[in-house]
Amino acid sequence: MDEFVCCKLTEWGLSQSIEKFKDGEVDKESFYCLGDEEIKELIPKAGPRAKFKKRLSLLKQEQKEVEDSAQVQSAKDGEHTANPQVLPSTSDSGKRTLEYQNVSSKCQSPPSKKRRLSTEKSLKCVKGIMNSVSKKLPKENTIRLNEFLKIKISELETDKRELVGVFGKTGAGKSSLINAIIDEENLLPSGSVSACTSVMIKVEANVHSSKYEAEIEFITREEWEDELPSMIQYIKDSTDDEREDDDDYHDIVEKLSALYGEEWENKENLMDKKYFREIPEFLISKNKILTCETAEELSAKCVKYIRGDSKDEADKNIKRWYWPLVKCVTVRVPQNDLLQHVTLVDLPGNGDCNNSRDKMWKELVGSCSTVWIVTEMNRPASEKEAWEILESASSLMGNGGECQRIHFICTKTDVIKVQNDHTTQGESVHSRSVEDRNVTFDNRSAADIRARILTRNKKAKLMINQKFKQTKVKKQFSDECFKVFTVSTYEFLEQKCLEPDDTEIPKLQDFLKNLNDCHSETLNYVSGAYGILSLMQGTKSRLADKKAAVCRQLEGKIRNELDEVRKSMEEANKTFEKCLTKGVEKSKHSCEERLRSIIRPRISGSRFHKTLKSLVEKKGTHKPIKGNLINLNATLSSCLTESIDEEFRKTFPNERKSGPYHGAISKFSLGTEELIQQNKDVELQLMFLKTEEEKLKTKLNRTIRQRKKTIYNSLTDTIEESMEKCYKKAAAFRGKGTLDNMRETLVKHVHNEKNRMFERAKAVMLYLLNKLKEEDILQSLETTLMESIEQSLKTDDSSIPDVSKALEMVKTHYHGLSNSQNE
Repeated sequence: MDEFVCCKLTEWGLSQSIEKFKDGEVDKESFYCLGDEEIKELIPKAGPRAKFKKRLSLLKQEQKEVEDSAQVQSAKDGEHTANPQVLPSTSDSGKRTLEYQNVSSKCQSPPSKKRRLSTEKSLKCVKGIMNSVSKKLPKENTIRLNEFLKIKISELETDKRELVGVFGKTGAGKSSLINAIIDEENLLPSGSVSACTSVMIKVEANVHSSKYEAEIEFITREEWEDELPSMIQYIKDSTDDEREDDDDYHDIVEKLSALYGEEWENKENLMDKKYFREIPEFLISKNKILTCETAEELSAKCVKYIRGDSKDEADKNIKRWYWPLVKCVTVRVPQNDLLQHVTLVDLPGNGDCNNSRDKMWKELVGSCSTVWIVTEMNRPASEKEAWEILESASSLMGNGGECQRIHFICTKTDVIKVQNDHTTQGESVHSRSVEDRNVTFDNRSAADIRARILTRNKKAKLMINQKFKQTKVKKQFSDECFKVFTVSTYEFLEQKCLEPDDTEIPKLQDFLKNLNDCHSETLNYVSGAYGILSLMQGTKSRLADKKAAVCRQLEGKIRNELDEVRKSMEEANKTFEKCLTKGVEKSKHSCEERLRSIIRPRISGSRFHKTLKSLVEKKGTHKPIKGNLINLNATLSSCLTESIDEEFRKTFPNERKSGPYHGAISKFSLGTEELIQQNKDVELQLMFLKTEEEKLKTKLNRTIRQRKKTIYNSLTDTIEESMEKCYKKAAAFRGKGTLDNMRETLVKHVHNEKNRMFERAKAVMLYLLNKLKEEDILQSLETTLMESIEQSLKTDDSSIPDVSKALEMVKTHYHGLSNSQNE
């Protein structure tokens, strides 16, 4: 029977009609031509027939859209070839669908639309088949194999989602950049902002609806209730002389004024429900959902939740701003291919003073596979804030995270310095001004401005790459991980002087297309399905002696392979123990000096009093509004982390291609391919074991990726635990002499505990490494594979349904995807 027809019927839950279509000799071509009479004859029952007609109509519409898109693209390609110097036209709406061929030689070409559609269709078809197979499994059967199969089918579903973290100071152009890249000009609010908020903004695809949606997650009511007294006390304790230069004071006033109005000081009971009438969800710890038809409408509704008091005229009617209560806003965009498997996260620079926001910030930074550092094209190599953000978050991204790529993005490259004809001084001018200032620029063509911009961009890239080599970020990342982009969202949209590729936004779009390529995840699913169906069909064989012989071979192979994996990991753990021993000794000798560098800075005692008070109240960390995060725990554990940094990066590379852990798992093999050649009678069972082995290795690599973050961060976390009593004691001091008392308490504690707390941090890390080795990897490999061997080679079950047709279809998809990946 025609595979396409069979696959579609299975996918649509109409597998019971397959025989009818087969008898009617319906192939792919005639499938699209079916009329009402033919459909009625093939599917007599009204319910399934209505479902079929609806699905067929949608399929025809989808096919037409693909054909139309191909025709339009073919026309564009012909036009581009005939007129290579002509810039693509733009539309007034700002929506542009352009195909760019000029991709960086270091990047792979993004997956073609044809391949993506083919991959998606394969996945849909195989999911439909497995859904149908799952329903056929006996519901009441208590035989272990039956339950085993149900679990394996349920484990096929995985959601691969790549996180791209976007950092940058207010006004650097992050919102405009994101809007341009995802082709949504009015999605994220941008413009003049009086204050930078600490709200995290996620941008992802809306896969459930065709509308624009925002999900607003608040901090808890209890957290705000706890914060209010300390904020109000801080203001009361501030003298007039201190207030002018106190950024923390201004931040508190900004928050309270935004939520309660300028007269907040005269209001009683700031937790009264009347202040939260617009956001009843906040009072019951529930997320608020906003749904709109357009991006512009959603942006207008969101603005009060994600940024400080706006200077835009359109926002003047907003009486109350809720961003002080918001932890995260997730914006969902419909029908956006670039966001199908990617989430862009607009992140504040260095955490937050609110505990839950700070915890989420750390988790998100540690989960980013790529980080974009966004800064203006105004001396980017010496831009202090951008490099401070990168350095302060580097350990969370590198050894403490899973970041594989850092993209340093210079925005507003269309703003250039030009020499005025009547003066020796340079003047900052946008490329957009070329047409507007005839007196000054009548002798400067668009080509001249383009040449100047591209020359400056090239110089900037060289300077930034050189700067990167000089930073401490190099301890966590190699040169290959770092790349510079020089972009102009204005020129990408308007194209007055620069070609689209000159703006480098197409390169960033292509990068997201590569991240979105779900081919490998689809292959994992189809491979797993192929293995499960092979096992099910293999239960029909009755070759006990042959199975027993293969079983013995596999069990011996597992023992030998496990020994190799154990040996590789144990050698790495011994190296860590040596490094940590040196780190402990260094920590004991330098910890008191490092403590003094934090608690006795070169500023006046009256100004530092509040900083230290905040630090002990927040368990050793203080986030100033401006400047770097102060983290006493990280400072005290720095000798330990420095002692292992290089070795840790070698052992747990974020690229996950090598090292004594990832590498040992990659080399692990049951040798099923060789066994299949020698034992064709049990080929189906061995095929199941082959796919199970690959699936398990993928799962273990993910486990290592998660565990290694906990292991690396355990050094600082253990120091924090050791300091906790000391922080509580220091935070309790009040009145005269508080600053000296806090300092003395910290100094005494570190002096008394230094011989214990660093040894304990070392012991905790070594324990976690051993736990990863023994429980998460070796035990998981042995128990999972031994159970799979038992179910496939030691179990027969006649109640398992015949799946020969399903197996053949999935096998075809599996080989098609495998060949496509090899190509």
